[in-house]
Amino acid sequence: MTALAWLELATWAALGLEGLAMALTLVRLVIGPTLPDRILALDLLTTLTIGCIVIFAIRTGMTLYLDLAIGLALIGFLATVALARYLLRHGTKSRGLEQREEKSHNV
Repeated sequence: MTALAWLELATWAALGLEGLAMALTLVRLVIGPTLPDRILALDLLTTLTIGCIVIFAIRTGMTLYLDLAIGLALIGFLATVALARYLLRHGTKSRGLEQREEKSHNV
């Protein structure tokens, strides 16, 4: 097997694993159960997207995609910091969770 064939096989395997990781992350994003869990899932989804862009850049040989990945990393970092500040300011519980907990304690 040539080096080019190994590279193609490795990138296809990496894209498959990235897709599986994204599917599992989307499950965590949907079921939560808390807001910090969802924020962490969004951050992981951003990181996995950056990984897919880098793998695509390797497959095509175009380094322009790496600039896109760097830009997405910066935006993802700023979004994570903003959401963390929101959590510190407003607490970790959302209204829906507070109402559900009150109902479960009253029963």
